Amino acid sequence: MIANGPSLAIDVHGVTKRFGTRTVVNSIGLEVTRGEIYGFLGPNGSGKTTFLRILCGLLTPDSGSGTCLGLDLSTQGREIRRRVGYMTQKFSLYEDLTLKENLDFVARIFEVPNRRAAVAASLERLGLADRQNQLAGVLSGGWKQRLALASCLIHSPELLLLDEPTAGVDPKARRDFWEELHRLAADGLTVLITTHYMDEAERCHRLAYIAYGNLLVRGTVAQVIEQTHLVTFEISGPGLMAEADRIRTRPGILQVAAFGTRLHVSGSDAEALKHALVPWTGEPFHCKRVAPGLEDVFIHLMDGARDNFASPES
Repeated sequence: MIANGPSLAIDVHGVTKRFGTRTVVNSIGLEVTRGEIYGFLGPNGSGKTTFLRILCGLLTPDSGSGTCLGLDLSTQGREIRRRVGYMTQKFSLYEDLTLKENLDFVARIFEVPNRRAAVAASLERLGLADRQNQLAGVLSGGWKQRLALASCLIHSPELLLLDEPTAGVDPKARRDFWEELHRLAADGLTVLITTHYMDEAERCHRLAYIAYGNLLVRGTVAQVIEQTHLVTFEISGPGLMAEADRIRTRPGILQVAAFGTRLHVSGSDAEALKHALVPWTGEPFHCKRVAPGLEDVFIHLMDGARDNFASPES
């Protein structure tokens, strides 16, 4: 079990970070409870990685305040880093060292007690023991992911910050990874994870959506969907891709997205949407209202957000 401490692993308010004239993180406030798996979503370039680096003490915010594991973000970065496991987007271990050597190196950095036993236990827990003498560079994406997670856990952190850890990993490896995360959370470890996979977002206890530095919505999956007030209809029938172009021109339509052989058509006004879809309510088409999914919601949020690195004319 993780050591007792403040009930909030992350408690930040008004955190802002600028690079030159660009505001990359804009007055973000976030509270994450200990033992929670918190999903952090948003398009590329939205400030997610920058925010993670602030939380683990690698970057100092320009303004705002808060704590990570009860430690001050602005003044106690070194102490925070010793108690956090941070898994970057890119595999960052040594490819010319074996799995065992990599974990031993990380354990030395963190001055882990009983280092050899800790390395052996870590290899065993994540199913790496049979491969411990292989070079890290020859591993597949899924095995590299396991090794990276093992290195993040070797010093028994209280918080895991995971930046798109399953990108490019096969579905089974992704499922195994998430089962391990839930086991860790059940033992009291807190996880903040960025992801673009909606099935992974649904596995989180709570979510936040950031778009170009701004936090737009947060809450459980149901709360996030409710906050957007999105109305969605599903259309099936022949020649839907050609019909999609026609539907997009109708008033009241905010988005049209293909889901297999069906179209999801969304807007913010149910009556206006119904009226717009009248031509597709009879044969050979079938039109019905459905509950919007996370993907509908996040496409909608992305479409409505402005890229803070775009030129003023765009």
